[in-house]
Amino acid sequence: QVNLVASGGGSVQTGGSLSLSCAHSGSAFRLLTAGWYRQRPEKQRELVAQIFVSGNTEYSDSVKGRFTISRDNTKSVVHLQMNSLKLEDTAVYYCFTGTTWGQGTQVTVSS
Repeated sequence: QVNLVASGGGSVQTGGSLSLSCAHSGSAFRLLTAGWYRQRPEKQRELVAQIFVSGNTEYSDSVKGRFTISRDNTKSVVHLQMNSLKLEDTAVYYCFTGTTWGQGTQVTVSS
């Protein structure tokens, strides 16, 4: 059974940066699309960013230019570097690899 363990997150002021990481316990990480969704208060869960096996990436329009997703296949980890954070980035962030989900991690941005 594959497990995902997310780390990072926390609280930051607007304009600040945070980094999220998600470690995949299985051996097939390099064969899977990985990424992050988030759920903002009273909003539906939305895709933030994903990185494909090829290394190509996809971002939501709301985070383009501010967030960077990367993967380390040797360590089976996906990272999300979040810069220039805005109030509206406040959410619970969920990582995924393939169809497996990690536990949520809270990101709070305050003024």
